[in-house]
Amino acid sequence: MSNSNDLNDRTLTIERILKAPIQIVWDAWSQPEHIAQWWGPKGMEVKIETHSFTEGGDWKYIMTMPNGSDFIAEGTYTEIVEHTKICSTANFRPMTEGVEIQALFEAQGDLTKFTFNVVHPTVEYCQQQEKMGFMNGWGSVFNELEEHLAKQMN
Repeated sequence: MSNSNDLNDRTLTIERILKAPIQIVWDAWSQPEHIAQWWGPKGMEVKIETHSFTEGGDWKYIMTMPNGSDFIAEGTYTEIVEHTKICSTANFRPMTEGVEIQALFEAQGDLTKFTFNVVHPTVEYCQQQEKMGFMNGWGSVFNELEEHLAKQMN
């Protein structure tokens, strides 16, 4: 029988092979002028309120939804290893709070293997987030990332 607090049972993962070298992918994740271009679903304006890209540094992005209300994403960086990983606490208000996000990068020639994990505090919360559309929501964000990377490659 599985322990209800098992990390795998509390984690949702998306993996992609990104068609850009790791430095370009890293820049897209670490530099606010890039983040503002892709963070959030298509059509949302993203304002970078805070971006202190150091361990212990805070970040806060405000996305304005088509109905005019704001969706706030914020957290604190807990681990940054250049070209390897970015880990952070994260709240995505009003939908998700108290999670950890892990963006993992692995160079594969001119491509980058990208793994995105969201670790939830409980198995039940993880399952709820998955049912609410985690894969579609983050999938659309990473589609925007791929479009942004394609523009950087031209």
